[in-house]
Amino acid sequence: MPELPEVETVRRTLSGLIVGKTIESVKVLLPRIIQRPDDIKRFELELAGHTIVEIGRRGKFLRIIMDQLVLVSHLRMEGRYGVYNQNDEVEKHTHVIFRFTDGTELRYKDVRQFGTMHLFLPGQEFKEKPLMRLGLEPLEDSFTADALRELLFKRSTKIKVALLNQEYVVGLGNIYVDEALFRAGIHPERSSNTLTEREWISLHEAILATLTEAVEAGGSSIKSYVNGQGEMGMFQHSLQIYGRKGEPCMNCGHPIEKTVVGGRGTHYCPNCQVRK
Repeated sequence: MPELPEVETVRRTLSGLIVGKTIESVKVLLPRIIQRPDDIKRFELELAGHTIVEIGRRGKFLRIIMDQLVLVSHLRMEGRYGVYNQNDEVEKHTHVIFRFTDGTELRYKDVRQFGTMHLFLPGQEFKEKPLMRLGLEPLEDSFTADALRELLFKRSTKIKVALLNQEYVVGLGNIYVDEALFRAGIHPERSSNTLTEREWISLHEAILATLTEAVEAGGSSIKSYVNGQGEMGMFQHSLQIYGRKGEPCMNCGHPIEKTVVGGRGTHYCPNCQVRK
């Protein structure tokens, strides 16, 4: 599933491709993608005539902000956006087509068909699902070491499980949690309430560094992720721990191990990330 860096990369790409364009018409080919409103014809008609003014992001969700509407989109496992000319062949697994007045189209493709779209009036999207209960945004100024510690230091939850919980911190998934915990030298099964003040600072720094580097590299193309122009991310070549079971740790040379934490495959170095 695309995590914060991948979604941020799509946001930046689409910002340069569709901001300023006006929607002429919308065609929904797979109704279950549209979660709100539940009337597909209403969804198609309401979007017509609106101009895209900004592409935003909240955690792993894209916010396509128009003059009087906001479309909240979750890519899930393999959702992709691409911009095409209206005469280009419509590829397999294309489920929603936004036709613009300039003759181009924004097309949403999703092989797994797990993606979702919700349509709101501006500001309403933060008061209802799926955005209403999301936690701290790691790339905003409000995400500080103190804020992270205050949120989690009394909880007995395993630190990896806590970081994956989108109600605490948004945008982090399996890849980047493993990477951040490795950088911070914290075992993924440590209870949140056992971390020291120094470890909270280190974890905060590691999360920021990992996400910032991943965004700059365009995300990680572990499976089929590509950005809004069909380009692959390159951060997978910089991964220090994720997906490297049995390989030597880059810090100490000890073989990297893999276990399951909170139902998720988890990579760690038992020498650098001692479970205290």
